[in-house]
Amino acid sequence: MTGRKVYIDYNATTPLKAEVKAAMIEDLEVYGNASSMHSSGRLARARVEEARASVARLLGASPAEIIFTSGGSESNNTVFQTVRSLLSGADGGAAAPDRRRTEIITSAIEHPCVLNSAAYLRSLGFAVHFLPVDGYGVISMDALKSLIGEQTLLVSVMMANNEIGTVQDIAAIAALAKKAGAYVHTDAVQAVGKIPVDAKALGVDYLTMSAHKIYGPKGIGALYVRKGCPLLPLIHGGHQEDGLRAGTYNNIGILGFGKAAELAAGQVEAYGREISALRDRLREGLLARIPGIKINGHPRDLLPNTLNVSFPGAEGESILLSMDIMGIEASTGSACASGSLEPSHVLMATGVGPELAHGSIRFSLGWGIAEQDIDSIIETLPPIIGRLRAMSTLSPARAHAVPQGA
Repeated sequence: MTGRKVYIDYNATTPLKAEVKAAMIEDLEVYGNASSMHSSGRLARARVEEARASVARLLGASPAEIIFTSGGSESNNTVFQTVRSLLSGADGGAAAPDRRRTEIITSAIEHPCVLNSAAYLRSLGFAVHFLPVDGYGVISMDALKSLIGEQTLLVSVMMANNEIGTVQDIAAIAALAKKAGAYVHTDAVQAVGKIPVDAKALGVDYLTMSAHKIYGPKGIGALYVRKGCPLLPLIHGGHQEDGLRAGTYNNIGILGFGKAAELAAGQVEAYGREISALRDRLREGLLARIPGIKINGHPRDLLPNTLNVSFPGAEGESILLSMDIMGIEASTGSACASGSLEPSHVLMATGVGPELAHGSIRFSLGWGIAEQDIDSIIETLPPIIGRLRAMSTLSPARAHAVPQGA
């Protein structure tokens, strides 16, 4: 084992920043229910609204356009269940969509909560189209243009992919959708705090984010809903969030989220500059020390912190466990799919075959990673890959010389 544990799985979750932890500990003393009218309740509610304003500022939005949820999955499900109600006409008069609009468009590389929501709607008989991507994970704009039209109700495309880091041109996608009169949703969970995200400039109607990806607590997220856009509650009950998301306010989580958003808003530029330099150091070091590897994702339009590498001739879980023994914690892909034996649907969609997909590791960096950690990985990983390749049943010809971008 290395002398220092190297955590390089920040796309799965991030540690609490010290300032966030302090804000949450302080809020433990504010025990009032934010829905109560007495002074303790008013204090709790005031802090909720301060946090809402901080989250809104991070997105260039109005506080009234931010709805707190339990996280990204709930936010995404809320959008898709709203669409389901609109498609079926079961909106109870909350919205009056054009009934010709009966189709949904999303991409083949979305997070499982979007893919499964879309698949559920398809199982109910609704028309759902999954856009293909190229070898870098960029969606086909030609396919979008051919599919979108007066029948389209929603276009949902993630802003940045959680596995390979590819960033989509959401503004261009939204412009096409708006021209056709469709609503636009983007899952920006992995983008917020890492690259500039301005909901207004993007032109989206719905945007999903999650606190634990920006050094905040788990179990709290938000959904941006552009003023005037329909939204129906996923959770029915009380009056919280203007009746759009029932349940007692999670004050401690919301306060932590607000502090994390406040910090992220002031650090996006520095994050992009400093973290991308470390990622590039890791990429170049691995390319120089390990023959035949393949870098997945777009070479330029990608998150500053994400590096996905395929190691021909070595199996991903074996690499992962071997690194873990040496004190290096990474991932084979999405944490939400870690229990699956299937190859990554993202890599498969980009044209990476099942053998390479099974031999892929996602390194996702963040604040706290240092040059010495990167150098430790560069030193530790080559002998691991060499040992696993020596044990592999793959032929040498198949274990090396994989073309980049294939």
